[in-house]
Amino acid sequence: MIYDIVIIGAGPSGSTLARILDKKYKVLLIDKRNLKDKEEFKSPKCCGGLLAPDAQKVLAQFRLGLPKEVIVGPQMFSVRAIDFDNEIQKYYQRHYINVDREKFDRWLLSLTLIRDNVEIKTSCIFKDYKEIEDKIEVEIYNNGVTEKIYTRLLIGADGGASKVRRMIVEDYKEPDLYISIQKWYELSRELPHFVSIFDDEVTDFYSWIIQKENYAIVGSAIFDSHDGNEKFEKLIDKLRLRGYKFGKCVKSEGAWIMRPRNLKQINLFKENVALTGEAAGFISPSSAEGISYALRSGAILAESINRSIEKYGLYYKNKTFKLRMNIFLKNLKSILMYNKFTRNLIMKTGVLSMEVDKKN
Repeated sequence: MIYDIVIIGAGPSGSTLARILDKKYKVLLIDKRNLKDKEEFKSPKCCGGLLAPDAQKVLAQFRLGLPKEVIVGPQMFSVRAIDFDNEIQKYYQRHYINVDREKFDRWLLSLTLIRDNVEIKTSCIFKDYKEIEDKIEVEIYNNGVTEKIYTRLLIGADGGASKVRRMIVEDYKEPDLYISIQKWYELSRELPHFVSIFDDEVTDFYSWIIQKENYAIVGSAIFDSHDGNEKFEKLIDKLRLRGYKFGKCVKSEGAWIMRPRNLKQINLFKENVALTGEAAGFISPSSAEGISYALRSGAILAESINRSIEKYGLYYKNKTFKLRMNIFLKNLKSILMYNKFTRNLIMKTGVLSMEVDKKN
């Protein structure tokens, strides 16, 4: 089969890209997950599933509203920030929407299903590619069979562990790689807030607690993965000493997270192979929020290709300037957030924090 564009990865970035691409292009969108089936993913996305205001704004700009089946309880309006390094805690008002990440991805993909120029293959694995004259030969593993397809443009929208990126980017340009460990615990009572945790003994990034219905998701993004499980258990022990009561662990998840430390680690394209979303390095280095970047970069890449599939790279680079500057500013924010001494000073001032009623 010959396509104009083959997209690897049907998450927020890949689905958005496929949906906005001009109908004159013949598009193939593939994903390793069983996105079309009703049963749970065999390889779920390890994600807290909170839509930050930036992601909400992008959906509003797309004129999209979340269907009710995507939203999960409880909806909470504050974050408890616990700093184990300085033994201080503060509460901050936040406006997140709590969603089921699996259903969120299925919903975004459903918006693409109605386009007759887009073919979708799920439970399908990207294996390799090579350039042949004016085309790219792509090797995929689909339903137990290895297939070879051909395309003018190959796009990696395959997340933090992007295989496409590893094939075109030199090691020194790769963003820092963290392992995200997440476990689901049964809860006997509702939590009154989301939780963010700072603890240098566990990670130089951060950890979190997010409630989903009757479960507490406890997660951490850890740089040195060889003792990640030990550090995660240390986190659980510290939280239990703080009064958090976690029941039986019913599910464990893990995924790689990119953390771009400089703009050289944002990788956009190499000839007729492009990257978007986290595969390109578009993820917040201060919070690991990636959905807003995925939606924006996918849309920008689609607009660039629609303008010219031959000269898409120049347009894509120019139009992502604001996104790349945003990453630069988030890195400056990280210097303050993840330095023990500056974080202590900021939290002690109480700036932007709020008082909470601890009696009720």
